[in-house]
Amino acid sequence: MTSVAATLNPAAFARARFRTWWQSRLPRTDTQTLTQGNVYILPTRAGWMFALTLLVLLLASINYQLNLGYVLTFLLAGSGVVSMHLTHGTLRGLTLHLRPVEAAFAGEPAGIDIVMTSPGAARFGIGLRLLDAPDAMRVWTDVPAGGQAAAHMSFVPPARGLHEVPTLSAETRFPLGLFRAWTVWRPAARLLVYPRPESNAPALPAARPIAGGPTRSRHSEGGEIEGVRAYRRGDPMKLIAWKKAAQAVETGSELVSRDTSVSARQELWLDWAACGALAPEERLSRLTAWTLASERAGTDFGLRLPGLELAPEGGGGQRRRCLDALALWHA
Repeated sequence: MTSVAATLNPAAFARARFRTWWQSRLPRTDTQTLTQGNVYILPTRAGWMFALTLLVLLLASINYQLNLGYVLTFLLAGSGVVSMHLTHGTLRGLTLHLRPVEAAFAGEPAGIDIVMTSPGAARFGIGLRLLDAPDAMRVWTDVPAGGQAAAHMSFVPPARGLHEVPTLSAETRFPLGLFRAWTVWRPAARLLVYPRPESNAPALPAARPIAGGPTRSRHSEGGEIEGVRAYRRGDPMKLIAWKKAAQAVETGSELVSRDTSVSARQELWLDWAACGALAPEERLSRLTAWTLASERAGTDFGLRLPGLELAPEGGGGQRRRCLDALALWHA
């Protein structure tokens, strides 16, 4: 595929290779202060047209000996030089900080929150975008003097797993648009991407009661505790069914106690083998959907993957552990 791309467009291929090599030399950091060494500036198309106009004015002034032409030419040239310094100074001294990145699901937008801090004057017209996505929309913002401004961006991760945050670019063309100053920023943070949940996933596997586990009380309409069970050593005397105890003496059967819970607490196993003959990634998608459904149902659930088993538990912590395991699982 690479050789085909190089044959079709050698110039674009060379630029991409050079950009990849150049970006690999930049350090990864979640906080970057923009200095003289990492802010770059070049004229825009409008800037080149402005320079060409100045050249024409200068040649005309020399040819026709126009003193006012000289004044206008050098006045505009001085304005262009001041604009260049202002454009570069808009980024220089700015601090970019990446907030912790939240996990996301494959195929869904993952959010990136960036905080920009200006230690001095206000900064205007600062745009942020993903560097490797030329068509991505820029997020424009202003930073108040001595304050902070937050910008939110998003991208869609292609697959599950642990991914690096994409390379970012901050730029400005303030104040006249004659120059473009920009910087390239490689965050060090990584993004955990969960498998895409299966849409219209089948119902959860059947849950099983926990032997001897905690139970929920249930009472009859008359206030009596429903259900009986075999007597267990340590049962309170008030729970023994004395009417049935007399029958137990006559028949020689065992004592029974009133059961304070007919509906026992249940646990659920989300098993790789329960997904049938699906492909591995499709199984992970189904298990992801089941994990979300189990957490919503409020039941204890465990996860079984080839080479990994998570004991049944409940709550958001178990949901996160299972999703992490599904995201990082490898055959």
